Amino acid sequence: MKILIIEDETELAKSISEYLSEESYLCELAGTYTEAMNKVDTFQYDCIILDIMLPDGNGLRILEELKKKQKQDGVIIISAKNALDDKIEGLKLGADDYLTKPFHLSELMARVYSIIRRKQFSSSNVVTQNELQIDLLAKTVVVNHENIALTKKEFDLLIYFIGNKNKVISKSTLAEHLSGDFADMLDNHDFVYAHVKNLKKKLYDAGSQHYLKTVYGTGYKWEVE
Repeated sequence: MKILIIEDETELAKSISEYLSEESYLCELAGTYTEAMNKVDTFQYDCIILDIMLPDGNGLRILEELKKKQKQDGVIIISAKNALDDKIEGLKLGADDYLTKPFHLSELMARVYSIIRRKQFSSSNVVTQNELQIDLLAKTVVVNHENIALTKKEFDLLIYFIGNKNKVISKSTLAEHLSGDFADMLDNHDFVYAHVKNLKKKLYDAGSQHYLKTVYGTGYKWEVE
């Protein structure tokens, strides 16, 4: 899952990124309003952690832009300001949650997880699709009652595909999802093909139906009737 941390306090942003990265989230950082807007305009995120007070702009304006563009990124506002008006305005503009500094990183992670689960998986901790069962908290995958071992990248891909079922997803989108900003610096997306190939093989060898289809010349689709 891909997270954008918009925070100008360098040490706090680094602490949040390190903590969430340990839980297999892919984190990107933006320390200014301008940098944040460039990322929001260019990429899509599962969750945005947004500080209201930025050195060159108000974080609430980023929420306005997300709403205007009808983007579905989850948003958690974090701010040292505990003003009720800011909280109400942020929630009205489409924020999903609000945390006042200082906060425990474990609480932030729980709220990030809750938003992603609610938006993509109808608030369930366990995703079941016929013979396939995925525990989002334990990060386990079971096919026909047998556990299969996936790497972090493979698990992330599987969740991304299921969260976007019946949608064609391009290789460049998958490269961005797996590698974030580094995707633009890659000569090709062969690593995406390798991860998808390995994921397919592990699922099919365990007896899973062929949900993951290659859309030639375009990308991939997790197809469910």
